[in-house]
This record gives sequence, C-alpha cells and structure tokens, in this order.
Amino acid sequence: MKSISVFLIGLLFFSCEKPKNKMKMNKKIVIAHRGASAYLPEHSMESKVMAFAMNVDFIEQDLVLSKDNVPIVIHDIYLDDVTDVATKFPDRKRKDDRFYVIDFTFKELKTLQVSERFNPKTRQQVYKNRYPKGKGNFKLHSLQEEIEIIQGLNKSTGKNIGIYPEIKAPVFHQKEGKQLTEIVLKVLSDYGYITKKDNCILQCFDATELERIRVDLKSELFLVQLIEFPEDTKKLKHFSTYANGIGPWYKLILSEIIDEKHTFTSLVSDAHQLGLKVHPYTFRADQLAEFSTFKEMMQTFLIEANVDGVFTDFPDIVVNFLRE
Repeated sequence: MKSISVFLIGLLFFSCEKPKNKMKMNKKIVIAHRGASAYLPEHSMESKVMAFAMNVDFIEQDLVLSKDNVPIVIHDIYLDDVTDVATKFPDRKRKDDRFYVIDFTFKELKTLQVSERFNPKTRQQVYKNRYPKGKGNFKLHSLQEEIEIIQGLNKSTGKNIGIYPEIKAPVFHQKEGKQLTEIVLKVLSDYGYITKKDNCILQCFDATELERIRVDLKSELFLVQLIEFPEDTKKLKHFSTYANGIGPWYKLILSEIIDEKHTFTSLVSDAHQLGLKVHPYTFRADQLAEFSTFKEMMQTFLIEANVDGVFTDFPDIVVNFLRE
C-alpha cells in the first residue's frame, strides 16, 4: 500500500493549476463518483487522491453516521458489502442479517478493511475487472478527514477541486434518533462551505429533506435534487423553488433510438428553462448498456443532450474527452 500511496501523491503534481476563488458552474463539470472508483475501492481515501490527480471538478462523498455521530464516507448504511465486518464482528448483525454503520463507533469502524464492492451473500466481486477484492489495506474515514485531504491538496497544488457530499437515508437516521443532516451542515460550515459561491454541492434523493435543508435549516449551499423515477421528472418546477440543480438517473434523459441516433426526453431543456443545472449519474466504461463505446456515451450526453456535468467512475476518461 505504501507504494500505491507514493504513486498517487506523485501523480498530483503533473498538472497544477492556478488557484480559483469561485465554483466553476459555467462549464461542463466532471464529478468523481465515489472517487476514482473504477481503479481503487470506492470511497477509499486512495481513490479520492487518485481522482484529485485526474483534475476532476468535484469529488463525491456519500455520508452516514457512526454510533458516536461521526459522518462516515461510505456509499450507504450497510458495511457488509464493502468491508470485512462479517469476519471481525460476526455477532453485530441485525435481524435482517445486515451490518449497519450506525451500530459501530468511529474507533471500531477504523479497524475494518475496506474492499472492492462485493455481494455479501455470494462474496463475489460486483465489477470483476476492477481492483481485486480483499487486496490492499484500505480503511474507512470521516467527512472531516476527507475534506482536510482535499483542502490540503488544493493548497499544495494550487488547484481548487470541490466536494459533492450526499445526505444518505435521512429518514432511517431520524428513526434511529440521529441528526445526520444537521451534523453534516455543521462540519461543512466549520470548513468554510456555507454559500453557493463555495466549492461544495450538497445532494440528496429525499426531496422532503433537501427542501428542509433550504427552508427550515436555511442553508445557502448549492443544492442538487437527485431523482430516479419518471414521476420525479414532473416535479421540476417545485424542485426549482429550493434546489439549484437536479441529478437524474441518466436513462431519464434518453427517449428512443431513431435511425441509429439517440433521441431525448425534454428533461434537460425543461430543467434549463427553470435555471436548474443537470448532473446525471452514473457513467461507467465497463457498463455501457445501449452504447457501443464510452466515448459515444459521453458524446451523447455531454454534447448532444447538453447536460452540465456527469457522475463517473472513470473521471480521467471524461476529463480527457472534454479537453479534446
């Protein structure tokens, strides 16, 4: 692992840029989905450093709370599909046979080994050609730790790469007596992320919670409403009353193929008319679906559909595509 870390740090200085004061929202942006997750285990600190070296615009942080109220960077509320928790703490699973982040202290979570994503029942790796499951010495970390590494690297390299945190499962946390959103907003504020001009975009699938963040908690951050289902596309006007953008599942933008060309729904144009940015998810070169190449996929969405940015596991390829 030491050699990997040295290699990643070395990458950082290949293309330093001059510092920028404000968030770049008038260009098409590249969001590193769970870091450079195509190359290193998702949400590991190493994957974030690698994404930073690739000159992305934003790096994503999915957030859930530990038992002692530390915001942990991990994709969802479960531990058993990305760590060795079932081996280290076999008696700590709940009745549904799942292991929850919220049942462990930050100190306990730090003892776990992070792995490439796998199916907890079959133990098979989800993306078979990615970083080998169970190899290396990757660890969980807090939101504070990740912000400090990104801000520290911004200072030492002269870059200004932003953060893109997500409030995960707010209703679950509330039922568990936890105030995830308030804790996250406090951390963001402590590190200087307060207004739309700051290099932070806050996202959530739960529309009630995102609206609460704007209206009740009076956050002035740039907010993005994540959407997954067709019925959500009919709520854009309401979303625009509190959000600055939407993050749709990319298939909500596609309509049909006519004469071997993709056509589009009105989602992007409707959002733009309401002043909403559009950042669809998730673009993977090893999961192309109806596209023959990843370049074709990028051309279709970034150029033809005119989205404002994309979430991708392969940030280097998208950065290079936009440069070309």
